Amino acid sequence: MASILIRQVDEQTKRRLRTSAARHGRSMEEEARAILKGALATEKAHERNLAVSIRRRFASLGGVELPELMREPMRRPPRFGK
Repeated sequence: MASILIRQVDEQTKRRLRTSAARHGRSMEEEARAILKGALATEKAHERNLAVSIRRRFASLGGVELPELMREPMRRPPRFGK
């Protein structure tokens, strides 16, 4: 197992970690491991295509049909130095 050391944890965070650990009957170290494991386990659930997520969120509102816009041909790039 690997070890990590976390420095400069403010007192309020440390106090909240200690309280949470006591509430769950664990040491502060065990509580920190559980918090990290839980936070990183849910990360994969959020990994998906942004467009798909937006489409799902607004699907109940219905779609919008936009007219196709006519495009002009691309212009030639300027020729500098002539």
